[in-house]
Amino acid sequence: MPQTLAELIGLLELEPIEIDLFRGRQPRTNLQRVFGGQVAAQALRAVCHSVDAGRWVHSLHAYFLRPGDTGVPIVYDVERIRDGSSFSTRRVLARQHGRPIFYLTASLQIDEDGLEHQDVMPDVPVPEECPTLAEMYSRATGRSAETWQSEWAALDVRYVGDSGPHGVLARGGRPAQSRLWLRTTGEMPDDRVLNTCVLAYASDLTLLGAALVPHGVTIPSPRLQAASLDHAMWFHRAFRADAWLLYDQVSPSATGARGLAQGRVFAADGTLVASVAQEGLIRPR
Repeated sequence: MPQTLAELIGLLELEPIEIDLFRGRQPRTNLQRVFGGQVAAQALRAVCHSVDAGRWVHSLHAYFLRPGDTGVPIVYDVERIRDGSSFSTRRVLARQHGRPIFYLTASLQIDEDGLEHQDVMPDVPVPEECPTLAEMYSRATGRSAETWQSEWAALDVRYVGDSGPHGVLARGGRPAQSRLWLRTTGEMPDDRVLNTCVLAYASDLTLLGAALVPHGVTIPSPRLQAASLDHAMWFHRAFRADAWLLYDQVSPSATGARGLAQGRVFAADGTLVASVAQEGLIRPR
């Protein structure tokens, strides 16, 4: 996976093949399948290439259909469903080896004024007081922190806490909750589309893990078969991915070898910038 921010941005630079047809490159990785956040971010970038300037994605809904092959590029085929006076709708099919691996529908809108309200950001420690996720990964798995960094060094992720048996968050009726700070490890270009795609990339990294908090198991565990099944995001307000973002994650249910996780993303000043939802496979082996 990208080890620097420059590599992550390069991953989002798609090659045009034909009108509304793009090729996405693959990073060097030890992962056995394509990271879901990568294909979501690349598909979203393909969408944004197909609309006029001034229309910004406000929601996306996606399904992961097959594990992606990390050894070959991904082709993104954009379908222009509708362009209205305020909204545009797009569908993207991602393919490898002639077969669909991912499907995304996105809606985009011009900036408009309207009614305003939002949730209040939780009171949490500042990022500098929180351990890195690489350190927490090392403690949980016994592997070195460098193993984590070799795949995810383009992101700076800090662990705030969770509601697990040894966690610091009070359960309060929510058995599965986890909070993180995240940002890119370098300065992002002043490009709203690119910042949005980077958050889409990062949003898939930890969300399903919230469903495992009460169960004493983590995503890398050999005791678990885990995979993202679907992913949805709503982008409420503009933000920068190189500024600290609080990812407040909760899982309201796990059943049938599936876990549902939801997330709220706040800027450090308390502004709610995005909401996320995902259902994933969490099948005990």
